[in-house]
Amino acid sequence: MPHLSNRELFLLHQAQTTKFPLLLEFVRANGIYLYDVNNKPYIDFISGISVSNLGHGNKSVIEAIKSQAESYMHQMVYGEYIQSPQIKLAKALTDVLPPSLNSVYFVNSGTEATEGALKLAKRVTGNSKIFAFKQAYHGSTHGALSLNSNEYFKQAFRPLLPDIGFLDYEDESSLLQIDKQTACVFVEIVRSETGYIPVSKNFLHQLQKRCNDTCTLLVVDEIQTGFGRTGSLFAFEQAGIVPDILLLGKALGAGLPMGAFIASNSLMSTLAYDPILGHITTFGGNPVVCAAALAGFNELRNGSIIEQVVAKENQIRNYFKQAGLSELSGKGLMLAYPFPDFTTCKTCIDACIEDGLLTDWFLFADNCMRIAPPLIITPEEIEKACSIIIKNIKKVSCD
Repeated sequence: MPHLSNRELFLLHQAQTTKFPLLLEFVRANGIYLYDVNNKPYIDFISGISVSNLGHGNKSVIEAIKSQAESYMHQMVYGEYIQSPQIKLAKALTDVLPPSLNSVYFVNSGTEATEGALKLAKRVTGNSKIFAFKQAYHGSTHGALSLNSNEYFKQAFRPLLPDIGFLDYEDESSLLQIDKQTACVFVEIVRSETGYIPVSKNFLHQLQKRCNDTCTLLVVDEIQTGFGRTGSLFAFEQAGIVPDILLLGKALGAGLPMGAFIASNSLMSTLAYDPILGHITTFGGNPVVCAAALAGFNELRNGSIIEQVVAKENQIRNYFKQAGLSELSGKGLMLAYPFPDFTTCKTCIDACIEDGLLTDWFLFADNCMRIAPPLIITPEEIEKACSIIIKNIKKVSCD
């Protein structure tokens, strides 16, 4: 049998989710760069979709992984065992959150955090009615997909969860649909897949008030915004609201797979009875992942990385403004550039990749280019990246 290349094996044996994979093959990564089999560097301008906030190859994270792996790599994560990596990470997270968010349930991804929150809200309230917002994204597993208003992504997988309704962002009248039979409302502070559109503080305040008035749980999805990407540790801090349940993922694991849903002890304790083992997981809170996450979290907290995000945002905005280009949407280092249509956007993205810069588009805004570099990116690296993007925007605009 002839020897097959990695490319051939990839196409033969790895499940594909599009008919046009990029087929880039990277063999190492460091800082904001990924390097392919020919040692060509690519600027990672999407951070693996808001995962690599600390870039690639962070020494503290790598040392934490090695140290924990030498001690033990797996124990039953939900049962009777006390595991130091879990405890330390849970304590570090709750120390910086409002007092009501004092109990952490670790899972493997953001979409699993959504699933856990769905169950917790139903268990606590005894209600089944749930609201999300139109064109919001909370994951792709069965329950999380039910919270997606876009029929294109749902139609092949029905039936999905019943009793799901959809609200309109920035329309206070739509909040009247929330009533005392509602278990929870899911909301993003920055709309992650519609071209990074921030939600106004006033609307979020009105949403929280309506939830409080109807005894509805407010679930805030910070899976993409969390850990400094908007210029504060969590985006809800800037909005001036407090979630009943907080969803985390992506950057939480510092490059390893991890998610979490966080609530009060009184809410979370309901998963321990009627039924017992109300939510269980085999790998959620894996000790190696928890050790990596804590190391990454400490890097973000102890340095000036988050404090520099707004200045870096302004630098990127200024480059586009000085080039006479359309204004970017978004907040912090989650920005988006709009094109007239998907074809123009994709042409520009492909040209940027050819020039050594990785970016992509959005699920619900395929005419927009995603700009979400690692938070550690330097001003010089921003200048280099922006010059590549602006060059190719002008090129496709003239073609």
